[in-house]
Amino acid sequence: MATTRWEYATVPLIVHATKQILDQWGEDGWELVQVLEGGTGLVAYLKRPREA
Repeated sequence: MATTRWEYATVPLIVHATKQILDQWGEDGWELVQVLEGGTGLVAYLKRPREA
């Protein structure tokens, strides 16, 4: 059984465009893991399986 390898991204979120930003990343295969408040606002943490 193969182990899934992941790649990760952090994305700053603009409050008035959060849905559009997450929808775009989702279309590219990214899954939202968590949203945290960073020093300058909200930051989304995403992951997706790495291609072999």
